[in-house]
Amino acid sequence: MGGFLDFIRTSFWHVAPILLAGGIAVAIIIERTRALFSIYPIKDPREFYDKLSDLVIAGKVAEAISLCDRYQHKPVAQVMKQALLRSHQPETLIEHGLQIAVGDATQSISRRTTFLATIANVATLLGLFGTIAGLIASFEAVGHADPQQKATLLAAGISQAMNATMLGLGVAIPCMVAFSFLMNRTNRLIGDVDSSAVRALDILKQRYYAAETAMMSNTETAETDTQVKNIRRAS
Repeated sequence: MGGFLDFIRTSFWHVAPILLAGGIAVAIIIERTRALFSIYPIKDPREFYDKLSDLVIAGKVAEAISLCDRYQHKPVAQVMKQALLRSHQPETLIEHGLQIAVGDATQSISRRTTFLATIANVATLLGLFGTIAGLIASFEAVGHADPQQKATLLAAGISQAMNATMLGLGVAIPCMVAFSFLMNRTNRLIGDVDSSAVRALDILKQRYYAAETAMMSNTETAETDTQVKNIRRAS
């Protein structure tokens, strides 16, 4: 451990870019973990969909939109809201609005996560660069050293060079693990967003069907009443 700290002190300009990349990666991991596991998901999506469906089918679209507004940072709720805002438009325009909303939600969910893979690759390359630079400096020092000191200088130089590789991998490996973990969660949330768009169309179609059924029922009732009145007049 002491040798590694000495390496950080003596090779600061080689180490600083790797540590900076690691600091950025930590910030991204914390922010994305909080967003993907706490901010974006709805705790009880089934209850949300049931409430929304009941309100829309009952013709209370404004109340359904207000329900979506309670979940301002939830991509699923915002996709549903965009569908409801276009509920008075033709089905084609509703689908276009949903495609736009799903695209925006997908970008929001996957934002910055892919940077972790880039940081992992860059940290590995920076470690390799530090290793090569350390070996070059080590061999140059050995070339001008006394024969008795050559072995000592060479061992110290190789140790320093390997520490650069180890530091780069020490940043890269956690980044790749976090990237895989967060991408799995990201894909799941994107799937939920796609599902919400299908649910939105289904709920709106149920509303139109219920309205048409009610209209047909009222028409049949009116026709029946008219026939009854005509029969009574005739008698």
